[in-house]
Amino acid sequence: MKFIQKEFILAEKPRGFNLVTREILQNIPEIEEIKTGLAHIFIKHTSASLTINENADPDVRTDMETHFNIIVPDNADHYLHTAEGPDDMTSHIKASILGSSVTIPVTNGKFNLGTWQGIYLCEHRNHGGRRKIVVTISGESNN
Repeated sequence: MKFIQKEFILAEKPRGFNLVTREILQNIPEIEEIKTGLAHIFIKHTSASLTINENADPDVRTDMETHFNIIVPDNADHYLHTAEGPDDMTSHIKASILGSSVTIPVTNGKFNLGTWQGIYLCEHRNHGGRRKIVVTISGESNN
């Protein structure tokens, strides 16, 4: 069994649901060493999240952002935690709903995603900044 772990920073993204599959893969070329395994991708933040969804039609990403803003609106009177602005508490709620990690099968050195699947960085802040990611891959080596 082989283990690979890398921590890196994703470029700053705008608020919304951003495809980052390619950017993640660019940071983990070692994935090619794994024949069969799992990749665990974790974001080290409480105001952004990760999920897997549609990678082709950008309308899906727009609709996801619209839906989450309806169910968890900024500027609601009942939020106490607003020290960093109107998107402060809402970003924490959205991140908890979606989660801080995804796990993806690795097959022959590649993510074994479905045809229309991609990894989203879900940026819930208006100005979230660069985001730290930890990828841990475990599995059977190609060697």
